[in-house]
Amino acid sequence: MERVKLCTLSTLIILLQSPSTLQVTVSSNMPRVEVPENADAVLSCVFRTERDNNPRIEWKKKDKDVSFVYFDGKFRGDFHGRAEIEGATVTLKKVTQKDTGEYRCEISAPLDTVTLGETNVTLKVLVPPHTPSCEIPSSALTGSVVELRCNDKQSVPPASYRWYKDNALLTLSHKTNVTYSLNTITGTLRFDTVSRADTGQYHCEAFNGLGSKSCVGKHMQIDDVNIPAIIAAAVAVIILISVCFLGVCYAHRHGYFSKGHRGRSFWIPQCHGTAHISSQNLHRADDINSSNYNTPLHDDFKHTQSFML
Repeated sequence: MERVKLCTLSTLIILLQSPSTLQVTVSSNMPRVEVPENADAVLSCVFRTERDNNPRIEWKKKDKDVSFVYFDGKFRGDFHGRAEIEGATVTLKKVTQKDTGEYRCEISAPLDTVTLGETNVTLKVLVPPHTPSCEIPSSALTGSVVELRCNDKQSVPPASYRWYKDNALLTLSHKTNVTYSLNTITGTLRFDTVSRADTGQYHCEAFNGLGSKSCVGKHMQIDDVNIPAIIAAAVAVIILISVCFLGVCYAHRHGYFSKGHRGRSFWIPQCHGTAHISSQNLHRADDINSSNYNTPLHDDFKHTQSFML
């Protein structure tokens, strides 16, 4: 019996000392880290090696490409001068939104049977709302559809939105006289049929778990439709169209649109009568005179009646 116990104990000792039972292991006490902007972020990395007491420690950040954070005993790139390492755990000082991402801790132990181990840590930098962008119309007519918009693209997590009228919070109500709808996710305040009672000073507030910010308020004026002015404008348009139509009819009736119409005719006195001469023929006469054309004259020619050239 004692031999059996001794054999079992010897086997256990051999198994514990076997290289196949010990290997490098890497883990993190906090695989997901969320911290506010400008705070310090601790990226935990804990390892255990088989034989190698001085393993190589590397930190990398995975974006579109993989870049070094800590390599060959030094911090690299933007992390130089604003990060510390203790063991394999890294502390980033005053993180910003661009530090958000996935980081990988790699432990390399050449003397171990399994020479490489790694663990991932995801960092999310939380950002309070900035002053939101607000779109508020200055005026509108009663009965029309009006939308007020509010947006903040920088807050993490994404902001929710509240609207105020004359510094009073607008809420969704089951009352039948409410003419607006609110979307707290998109920041839209919509009036399906705006009325004069909706006139007032409006502003929007963006908020998340880190804080809130409001845009500058703006006055929105709602006016009734000016029906007399619309009628007067319509009458003026009708009169103008009627005058144009009558003018076209008059010109067409008097032949101004016919192909044979050339200028205008008028009567002029002659020596012994009256002649009907068109303006175009006068132009022809000018052309003839300018070309030194001499028209023969006869003393016995007398005008006894009107004639048309």
